[in-house]
Amino acid sequence: MSTDTLVNGFTLINPSTEDEIKEYEYMTMLEAEKVVENCHAAFRDWRLQSLEHRANIIKNIGTKLGEHKDEFVRLMTDEMGKTRKQGAQEIDLCIATCEYTAQKGQEILKDEERDLPEGGKGVISYSPTGVIYGIQPWNFPAYQAVRYSIANLMAGNGVLLKHAENVTGSALLLQKIYEEAGLPKNLFSVLIIDHEQSDEIIKNDLVRGVTLTGSPKAGKIVAEKAAAVLKKTVLELGSNDAYIVFDDADLELAVQACVTGRIYNNGETCVAAKRFIVVEERYDDFKKAFIKAMRDVKMGDPTDESTDFGPMARKDLRDKLHDQVIESVEKGATVLLGGTIPEKKGFFYPATILENIEPGQPAYDDELFGPVASLIKAKNNHDALKIANDSKYGLGGGIFSKNEEKAFEMAKKYFDTGMVFINSFGLAQPNMPFGGVKESGYGREHGGFGIREFVNAKSVMKVKM
Repeated sequence: MSTDTLVNGFTLINPSTEDEIKEYEYMTMLEAEKVVENCHAAFRDWRLQSLEHRANIIKNIGTKLGEHKDEFVRLMTDEMGKTRKQGAQEIDLCIATCEYTAQKGQEILKDEERDLPEGGKGVISYSPTGVIYGIQPWNFPAYQAVRYSIANLMAGNGVLLKHAENVTGSALLLQKIYEEAGLPKNLFSVLIIDHEQSDEIIKNDLVRGVTLTGSPKAGKIVAEKAAAVLKKTVLELGSNDAYIVFDDADLELAVQACVTGRIYNNGETCVAAKRFIVVEERYDDFKKAFIKAMRDVKMGDPTDESTDFGPMARKDLRDKLHDQVIESVEKGATVLLGGTIPEKKGFFYPATILENIEPGQPAYDDELFGPVASLIKAKNNHDALKIANDSKYGLGGGIFSKNEEKAFEMAKKYFDTGMVFINSFGLAQPNMPFGGVKESGYGREHGGFGIREFVNAKSVMKVKM
């Protein structure tokens, strides 16, 4: 692993060099509970601040993120292997999220007045609920934490962050930036705790909601523990996103977007392109071009500007991915490219393409969280959509077609996911909802939706007597 376990803590390992970065100790349970108490105390003052005041501080957080951009990018590269260029893009997305939330949050949270059916007055107040506990993964160390925390801070809540161990430095830097921007101390706090301690935080009476980004397995555990104490959850889980190449697709565009979608962030993105479903009449041409383009991408040092993708974040993650490739091959898949762990220092895995993908193989059924593409042939456009929806996941996906109006219509009516990209590959957009269905989770972030996930839509009424 890239976090070697100590007696009461862990050591961070650089995934490119396998060098030790820093050691951290877990908090005691008493220390963790004190963090919760302090966050709740800060929330009691913050909830009374005006929407304008909250928005101004959130806008300033965006400014401070820009000032610390180079520092944050270097840290993310060291901790989880993200390329410098994509680290910069991640901070830019965080800044845009702050700006959008500051701009639109006041409108989304303002009181609504309604006339009552038999006379009188009704007011709907979107009131903050308290301390929100976020459990976040390592693949976007800044963005994953910003995405839920900024929305909840705008809503007037307090925020706790348990980040993945291997990006602990990123979590602490984010807390520093928030406080530099004027956020009250303790309102956003990092918990350095293990899984058992995390379960206790979920049960803490001062915690009013839980949000997790992670695997479906982790989501089920957290949802069960939160439900046992009647607390709402928002879950953004894994996926096996299908990108469909229709019979009228622009193949050059499709190949370019599909390669980017598979190797972006070293292939470690929940909403990455993972299954590539191509109609029969375009299959051979796409396959030939896709293999060439994937072969041409450069794997290497993430600090080198010419590198397209770097190492995987941890050794155990690389081992799991390789095991999924081997098992898929044992069950009938064919390796068209890659599929072998390179003999070099660092947790690297090459751009890989698998063909002859069938149900029962990990490459068909499961999420391959790394630069491995599953290439699938479909009879026609409708068959391609059927294969795309034949998944326990439902986060994102894509359609390539020169008839964009038809593609939008097909996506709206038939694609069983929370997000669909047309003739493109993309990540989150601050003004569009982000989230999935089925085992990809529930609840929404971004687009104003996340701001209302953990608020109390309170009815205040004077009825006619």
